[in-house]
Parts: sequence; C-alpha cells; structure tokens
Amino acid sequence: MTDSENIQETPPHFEKLRAMEAFSDEMFNRIVGLQEHEHPAWDSTLTFAERIQNLPLHALVFSNPDRDPTTNAHTIAPFYPLRAEMRQLAYCARQVADQPVVCDFHSRNGFLGSLLGREGVKVVGLEDPSDKPNQIAVFSDPEVFQRSQADYRQVDFPFDVALSVWMPAGINRTADIVRSRPKLIVYIYTDHIDESSGQPQTGTHSAYRELPEHYRLIAEWSITRPKDIFHETWPELTPSFEEIRHVRIFADEPYWNIDVGADLDEAESYSWENELDMALTAIEAKGHLRERGFPV
Repeated sequence: MTDSENIQETPPHFEKLRAMEAFSDEMFNRIVGLQEHEHPAWDSTLTFAERIQNLPLHALVFSNPDRDPTTNAHTIAPFYPLRAEMRQLAYCARQVADQPVVCDFHSRNGFLGSLLGREGVKVVGLEDPSDKPNQIAVFSDPEVFQRSQADYRQVDFPFDVALSVWMPAGINRTADIVRSRPKLIVYIYTDHIDESSGQPQTGTHSAYRELPEHYRLIAEWSITRPKDIFHETWPELTPSFEEIRHVRIFADEPYWNIDVGADLDEAESYSWENELDMALTAIEAKGHLRERGFPV
C-alpha cells in the first residue's frame, strides 16, 4: 500500500490529533494543577460552574495522590459523567412530573447530583452511612442541589425519581428505595470485581434484580472506559483497567411508556469530554496504524 493510499484512508476526525502536542501540554497543566490543589475545584467559595470549568478528565478516572483511601472515597466522583446522559435522565424525570424532585440516595459530595440538577430538575441528596466522604467533601451547586438529613430507609419528603449511583460495595439498598415507590429508579453501577475483596465494586449482584412486578426496565445503556485510557497515549501517566459503567432506568407501571429521550438534540459537552474525545481518538488512531502494519 502506498503512502498516498494510507493518507486517503485516514479517517477525517484524526485531523484533530495534529494539535496533540499543545493539547497534551495544556492537559498536563490541568492535571498538575488539580493534584497541587491549585484548580478551582478545591475552592468551595466559587460557583459550581467555576469549579467544574476545565476540570481534567484524569481527576474523574484517578483520585489525587494525596488522598488517604482509609478515610476518603474518590477525590471527586467514581466515574466521568457525560452531558448527554445527564440530559436524558433529566428528560425522563420531566416526563413523570411537572417539577420533578430527584432523591439522590448516595449523594456523597453532591457533584453528580448537581450535574443532573443543572439539567432542569431539583435534586435532594441523602447521606448513605456506608459511604466514606469524598476527598473534596463538598462539591455541589446550591441552586439545584440541597441536602437532607432524612433516613434513607424512610424518606420523609415527596420525590418522583430515585437516583442510585455507585451503591456502596457489598450493600443492597433496593428494598429501602423501592419502599418509597418512586415513579422512576435510575441505577448506575459497574460489574467490576475488586481484586482485594473479591466483591463487586458497587452494590451486590442482587441489587435491582428482583423488583416488584409494577416496575419495568424502560431504558439502559453502558459506557466503556478503555483499558489504559491515558497510558496508551501518554506513557508517563498511570495504567488503568477497563471499566464498563451501566445505566438502567426502571419505571413504575403508570410510566412504562414515557418518552425516554434517546433522540435528544446534542448540547455542549462537559469540558472533560474534550479530553475524553482526544484520548479515545488517539487510541483509535494507534489501532488504525497497527492494522496497517505500522509499529506504534
């Protein structure tokens, strides 16, 4: 195959990789800034919008090197959320109530609940007693997210949607959440097994497997974080295992046929999705070259 034939077969979206050197320098600066507590994410006096601006993807894959895992959970969050899925979840919530209230059962620092709230719903976060606090203990948007001291076993306020994200490992809160009979239940989890304990990283194998008959699965999707998402392109960064994150939406019987919003128009992505796009494109480009016999 000639060089000209190789060039013609190069997918056009690989063109962005021509800016890789400058992109990498900026990305590393963001990573170091977060690790040295210089990024706005650490400053709780700033607005939520300011704190998430230019938040590095690396901080949503790895925790900070100075985190003490015996006392703190992830620095910010256990995974990188995508704007499209937060918009879809909020869209579903708006199908079951005019002013939907979402109860975030494992709210932690409020980061994920606040992202959902910014899509047009009210989110109330509960503290799960089995959770360690995040290293950044408070990372929420008070305009859309509020905390409640309610007992997760008997929530004392009305809500429409139960948000169950990264249920604590080895814990099954299904019965406690179903007891309130929410109109929708959103379950976000991974099947990954912790090597040290041999247990699921989130919840249990039986969580949400046997719901009452009036609940039906109405939508689901999975997001795969490739193995070595950073290390494959930037060898100086830490290797990582593949992780598959699942999202499942269950509806109570009156809402089985709602529009689940699978075809929503695109909107501006979160800033960390720009880094995600570049990392995934670089991995794809290396595979493209390997298939053509180039050593990379």
